[in-house]
Amino acid sequence: MALLDALARFNDAHPWSHNAHFHPWLMRQLPRRYDRALDVGCGSGDLARLLATRARQVHGIDVDERIIDPARELTGPDLPVTFSVADALSYDEGAPYDVITCVAVLHHLPVTETLTRFRQQLAPGGTLVIVGLTREDTRVQTLLGLASVPLNLVTGWVKNRGRTASQRPVAMTAPTRPADIPYTEFVREVRRVLPGARLRRRFFWRYTLVWKKVRRDVDPGRL
Repeated sequence: MALLDALARFNDAHPWSHNAHFHPWLMRQLPRRYDRALDVGCGSGDLARLLATRARQVHGIDVDERIIDPARELTGPDLPVTFSVADALSYDEGAPYDVITCVAVLHHLPVTETLTRFRQQLAPGGTLVIVGLTREDTRVQTLLGLASVPLNLVTGWVKNRGRTASQRPVAMTAPTRPADIPYTEFVREVRRVLPGARLRRRFFWRYTLVWKKVRRDVDPGRL
């Protein structure tokens, strides 16, 4: 317990966004140009602004109305981004989308319904990219989690240049909760709803998922 408390104090003093850490990787999964993009759980809009450097139009949505105003304030008028207080299962403005992104949000939502919704909203040939959290339920995942602890400390030290941060980044002020779905159960649902998805377990307690919708997609639930 003392060790965990010490780690928590260190992380509070040297905060860094585990989610933003994956943004460069995420952008490498996307085309150089696309028309419409949807960022689900946009938070303060960091990823939405990145998407807008390649898109004609980006919609950022989040259920936390307190974060939408900062997202708008941080976004320049020259970027084609709109932000709305909305949830992933009901929002459909601008669909279909050529790109859908979802970072550290899916574990807050009903997994099967949300993945199905993403599949329906994605345009033929479009790309879905998810970075998320699940509950560790295999030895390999446990080992990756343990290895992430020292990496987390080193990364926090480097990103903060050894200095103590005066405050947490805006992107890290959103409410969080631990994931409750086991990874193996999540994998089964992904394989069923998004056949052919590239799913990989990562350091820093995250997984990544990339799925491209074929031109003649057939929903497995209708077969």
